[in-house]
Amino acid sequence: MTAPAPRPSRRHFLKLGAGAAAALGLGSNWAALSAFAAELDDFIRGPAVPDVAPTQLSPHVWLIWSKDGFPTPENQGMMSNITFVVTQRGVVVVDSGGSVQIGEMALRMIRRVTDQPVVAIFNSHYHGDHWLANHAFEDAFGKELPIYAHPVTKREIEGVQGSMWHSMMARWTNQATAGTRIVAPNRTVEHGAEFDFGDVTLRIHHYGRAHTPGDICVEVVQDGLTHVGDIAMDRRIANMDDGSYLGTFRFYDALQHNAPSRIWVPGHGRPSDQVLAWNRELFEGIYENCVQAVEEGLDMAAARARVSRDPRVAGKAADTAGFESNIGKYVSLAYLEAETEAF
Repeated sequence: MTAPAPRPSRRHFLKLGAGAAAALGLGSNWAALSAFAAELDDFIRGPAVPDVAPTQLSPHVWLIWSKDGFPTPENQGMMSNITFVVTQRGVVVVDSGGSVQIGEMALRMIRRVTDQPVVAIFNSHYHGDHWLANHAFEDAFGKELPIYAHPVTKREIEGVQGSMWHSMMARWTNQATAGTRIVAPNRTVEHGAEFDFGDVTLRIHHYGRAHTPGDICVEVVQDGLTHVGDIAMDRRIANMDDGSYLGTFRFYDALQHNAPSRIWVPGHGRPSDQVLAWNRELFEGIYENCVQAVEEGLDMAAARARVSRDPRVAGKAADTAGFESNIGKYVSLAYLEAETEAF
């Protein structure tokens, strides 16, 4: 006996254009099917994310802090900080979060502080925990809401990185982010750009490859505060798969010279005046030992042993999220970069 054909899913219908639907004999039913699919949004969406009360960092800047550094079903993907700046001309969000549900929570928290509309978003780089919540803000304020990113970041979100992160966040959270759609930045921004929001000026910094090739840092000039995204983190080891240790050191030097700040706001962890210094010490402990190992003709295992003994690294192991499971990979990346620089 022949099994019945599977019933088309909602996602199947959404992928069909009207022309394809007609070719399948759906014809005038396409509009009704589309409406039905839209009504199922709530059914397939992940649950709401619990509120995280915002904390004021400076006269204009607020932080919705994430206590977790990695996505899980329990935290529903709430793994990175969301920063917003309240200005005379509206609210500016720097890194919107990792899902539509997280973005909706952020909007509720913004409303606790101000009734002003969100007038712009800046995405610091293309890792999805920092931008997938663009969806919620576009829903609330329309497709013309300016969403800024470095050209590399915009291109990657529109391409492979966007699809990959959308899929990974759903998998890592056991579908808690379901219902999120990719909303890429619709504006590009370059190093040195300044934005006047009345009582607040935002200045953009980009000094080459650090955490990714397209990192931007957003300086809130009047507040002596700079959002650094993931080029530096607090008590969490940064993902360097797309980055560069030497590039990170150069970025830190340029940023400290050109954006002297009392507060550095990381994408993960607590803001402070020590965020860059903490990361620099850790990264120097990793990279400098790898350079020495390469110069002496030692293999990667020997380099890792040296890194593990270095007090700049060992002293941070106990209170750094993901340290034991990731330090091997970061030593490998540093060793490969040191090898490349040696030739």
